[in-house]
Amino acid sequence: MADRGVTARLDALEARVRALETGAPARPPAPASDDAGSVEYRGRVHLAGSVTWSRQLSTSAVLDLPGPVTVDVLAALGHPLRLDVVRRLLRAPASANELQEALDLNSTGQVYHHLRALVSARVVVAEHQVYSVAPTAVVPLLVIVLAAGDVAGVLP
Repeated sequence: MADRGVTARLDALEARVRALETGAPARPPAPASDDAGSVEYRGRVHLAGSVTWSRQLSTSAVLDLPGPVTVDVLAALGHPLRLDVVRRLLRAPASANELQEALDLNSTGQVYHHLRALVSARVVVAEHQVYSVAPTAVVPLLVIVLAAGDVAGVLP
């Protein structure tokens, strides 16, 4: 089972590298016909840059996604301060000091603690001590927040 999780992470990383190298998101193969239907999302976002993203998978493929890596992402987003960090980074990249100021925290230690979890789950990327959300993760993260708001019944 650990091998499957590593393979899934490696496949996702390779897809992200391809997307970044080509300047456009890598498209998955057309979803297989599935009697259970399909699930899709898309978005066009202009925050820290312009991103257009679209994904569609068969319902069965969604249900078969590897649990450990998907749980890592959900767990990383499961703390209110981490979600605030992600929301701030979706607007613009920032250093730990800038995040500390923006979120009115007492120390950068608090920020680094939460950044570590977000980077480990591949929600946030770091380059030269500046943190950001990778372009390939912008729309998926916004969809996660949107879906959570829908499930919670707080959408307008």
